[in-house]
Amino acid sequence: LLKDMDKAAARILKAIDEDEPMAVFGDYDVDGVTATALLYQHLKNMGARVRCMLPSREGEGYGLSRTALQKLADKGYKLVITVDNGISAVEEAAFAAELGIDLVITDHHLPPASLPQAVAVVDPARPDDESPFKPLSGAGVAFKLCAALDGCEPDELLDFCGDLAAIGTVADVMPLTGENRTLVKAGLRALQNPDRPGLLALREAAGLGDGPVTAENISFALAPRLNAAGRMGS
Repeated sequence: LLKDMDKAAARILKAIDEDEPMAVFGDYDVDGVTATALLYQHLKNMGARVRCMLPSREGEGYGLSRTALQKLADKGYKLVITVDNGISAVEEAAFAAELGIDLVITDHHLPPASLPQAVAVVDPARPDDESPFKPLSGAGVAFKLCAALDGCEPDELLDFCGDLAAIGTVADVMPLTGENRTLVKAGLRALQNPDRPGLLALREAAGLGDGPVTAENISFALAPRLNAAGRMGS
């Protein structure tokens, strides 16, 4: 039900069918990192030729940049999918079009007066978006994109992506009501015994032991450790 979600899914599925390389461009905060990981892994599992790219907090700053787009264009990428950023990248989107890059934007931040030029702009904060639940995180929007790519109901992916979506949702201080409550409830259940080696190691490093993982644990134990990586280096 998200505006442009059909266009986003169609362009990505076309790239998968034609074995076209694509890049997921995220952000260095927890929501951006989890959204990137979630979508990247899902695309890999679908057989996509995909890489992910995060900007440097110190060197490049937040969001899409002309430098990053030029690097991707030089390596032959014709499709770039943003997660947790892109809605304000009006000039960068125009530059992507000049480079022959198709841009699919997925974000949750408030849009500017004029939307960026892109194949699809998926953002529940768009004034013309009629989807029923607005306060999704960037990881929440990426989760919805994965469901659209699979052509399934989102709840069918909770066991596979709920952990990352929950971390992004809590870390970005989204309200834990409605769809977010469902996402986080499923994610906390998955985080009790994580399948992902990284999350298992992170849980152990945070000293959470064998007790239940709570939203408070994400806020004060897991999320700060994920955030720290981007503050320390690349």
